[in-house]
Amino acid sequence: MSVVGVTLGGMKRDMPSALVALQQGVFSRRQASEAGLTLQMIDARLRSGKWRRVFRGVYTNAAGDIGRPGMLWAAVLSAGRYAVLSHQTAAELVLGGRPDDEIHLTIPANHKVEAAPGVRVHRSRRAFTIELADCYPPCTSVEETVLDLVDAAGTFDEMCGWITRALTTKRTTAVKLCTAMSERQRLRWRSVAGDMITATITGDHSVLEHRYERDVERAHGLPEPERQVPFTAPDGSRGRRDRVYPTYRVVVELDGQLYHPAEEIWKDKDRDNAAIEAGYESLRYGWRHVTQDSCATAVQVGRVLRDRGWPGQPHPCSVRCLVRQRS
Repeated sequence: MSVVGVTLGGMKRDMPSALVALQQGVFSRRQASEAGLTLQMIDARLRSGKWRRVFRGVYTNAAGDIGRPGMLWAAVLSAGRYAVLSHQTAAELVLGGRPDDEIHLTIPANHKVEAAPGVRVHRSRRAFTIELADCYPPCTSVEETVLDLVDAAGTFDEMCGWITRALTTKRTTAVKLCTAMSERQRLRWRSVAGDMITATITGDHSVLEHRYERDVERAHGLPEPERQVPFTAPDGSRGRRDRVYPTYRVVVELDGQLYHPAEEIWKDKDRDNAAIEAGYESLRYGWRHVTQDSCATAVQVGRVLRDRGWPGQPHPCSVRCLVRQRS
């Protein structure tokens, strides 16, 4: 391996150029020691300006800006062995996400590390076993990255957005995500995320339908609809409507897809237009409406049914139910 350096005591010592190139121009104090440089040699290079500090214990011999790739390497090296890029920073590499203001790292839970400026450190008991992507600097795999971000998501839309991004860009599959989920003991949003991913695998929207029946219809005392009602569109195509209230001429479609190819979007529009043409009011709900905003959904369905002649009234499902304020 070639080196770039000066002769000291008849021996040329410096950082291996191939390693420095791989790491985008940065290297650690430990790596310099392993390359045979003494502490005095390291300090001499820093004093002379041949090397510059990037973070504590991390240096560069580059004259100019090391850029984002160099900063990612510097962050990993600053946290020591077993540190890997994770969360939003891993998403930047494996999901095509935007760079975050902070660089996110995951390290073993029992390691003590002082975070470098602009670096956010996450600790994990799984650090030694988590799957890594085939990339440099090292980062968590697509599945691990998605689940880290799902676990950190503060809202349903944020959680759903990360899953959708991974699947629509074909960076992973629903099966791989489910497998990765099964290996985690703790995961925020596990239930609803698992339902969504499972429905994607099977193509079965019954999970969403069950949640609609339980959390929207029955929990709020809405009238019982007919389910999976066959219909024939004006163009002769046939299908089934998820929920139909024939007395009040209202249709409810439950959209269980996480992402929508263009042709599927137009099929949905055609179904809605056909319902309107037949004299029905058409409502369409997805995962968020049913699992996170079930009370607001019940309010809306109730209002449409009442406008169409339903003599009843939605019931509040709890003390804080929106039916109390909005119906």
